[in-house]
Amino acid sequence: MARSGTFSYSLRAACEVADAAALLSDFSRHTELHPFIVKVTEVAPVDGAVRSFVINDRLTFGPVRFTTTYTADVLAINALGPGVTEIVTLARQRPGTTLRNRTRIYPVSDGGCRVDVRITLTAPTPLFAYASKQARQAHHALAERLEQVLGDASGGTPEGAPPDASSGPQ
Repeated sequence: MARSGTFSYSLRAACEVADAAALLSDFSRHTELHPFIVKVTEVAPVDGAVRSFVINDRLTFGPVRFTTTYTADVLAINALGPGVTEIVTLARQRPGTTLRNRTRIYPVSDGGCRVDVRITLTAPTPLFAYASKQARQAHHALAERLEQVLGDASGGTPEGAPPDASSGPQ
């Protein structure tokens, strides 16, 4: 049985929408953003994806450190309107864990852009709490690093309570 939950965060960056979209849709550059990633290998796109990657993360569970491997696909990069870009990605790891990321990047009137991220995590019930904690921790750090990489910004921390549980993907 799987359990799903969501969390979201927003940040502002002093860059153009296209620059933020280019960085966020290129997982090979995420070693500078994501605190767990140690290696990224781009592979031929699978199942209609725009880009596909094999990613190695280094994680800890108590005193135990281990490396895990998963695939991540950029499913879509869509223009939603004047200057607005949406990036949809899906990371998959065995057994039965997925992380769907829907990111929208908007220009802001005083310069730069706003990045809104919504993450939906699905994992087997026994793994859900650990996977959720790791995903939140990684994306909190990713948001802070993204601001630094893209320029001066404010905000950038995940919002809300723990993810809402449901019986299936949201």
